[in-house]
Amino acid sequence: MTKTSKEEVTITKKDLNKVFWRSLQMEFSWNYERQMNMAYAYAMIPILKKLYKSKEQMADALKRHLEFFNTTPHIVTLILGINAAMEEENANDETFDTAAIDNIKTSLMGPLAGLGDSFFWGTLRLIATGVGTSLAMQGNILGPILFLLIFNIPHLLFRYFATGWGYKLGTGFLKKVQENGMMASVTLGASIIGLMVVGGMTASMIEINLPMKIGTGENAVTLQSIFDDIVPNILSLGVFGAVFYLLKKEVNALTILLGLAVVGILGSLIGLF
Repeated sequence: MTKTSKEEVTITKKDLNKVFWRSLQMEFSWNYERQMNMAYAYAMIPILKKLYKSKEQMADALKRHLEFFNTTPHIVTLILGINAAMEEENANDETFDTAAIDNIKTSLMGPLAGLGDSFFWGTLRLIATGVGTSLAMQGNILGPILFLLIFNIPHLLFRYFATGWGYKLGTGFLKKVQENGMMASVTLGASIIGLMVVGGMTASMIEINLPMKIGTGENAVTLQSIFDDIVPNILSLGVFGAVFYLLKKEVNALTILLGLAVVGILGSLIGLF
């Protein structure tokens, strides 16, 4: 890639530490429309302020990080570090493809959420709860204290070190991509993985059940089974397609959510769902 003649801006350890501290509030502004997006953008602000001096550049960068985002909060600094390295490269290279920044973030949040949920929520929290509860039931004050320490010390240490790991990973990765001229391929691959994550979330998180039956007696079949025989989860895919179409038509997301709630409630009352 061709470098510009302007002076390069470099992210320091101090900047990454600011990102780490801001990552602690990752779920404070969680919302149903874009989930962790506001907190993610808030954590990135120290980096963005250092890299971009004009209002237009800052606005574009904030828009990139206000897109939908959700992952296990304890591992979010790994992605933040990678994005910090990519934003640094974008600030220093006018030919950098900014689409790769959001694509990498989208492709990583799903797989890392699976790992993070399994370890931090599914394993570490249970161990901490078991130790804390057994002591607390004996009236030992160490019960709640050990619960907090066993759970929080590992995840805080991981958050802290993962910020630097992500930045170093992103920096080294970008250098290799530059040398090989593979940015277009990386962007395409990240987009495909991101779409696969969205598809998996659609199939697992959107559940529609049509209990109405056709036929009588043992030969009766539900509408749901008929649709599932055509294509499994086809109704979930249809709802996703309808919502995507409305979003493309710039219909407000809150209006869509309220519409889905009304349809769901009315459909349940009349026995359709």
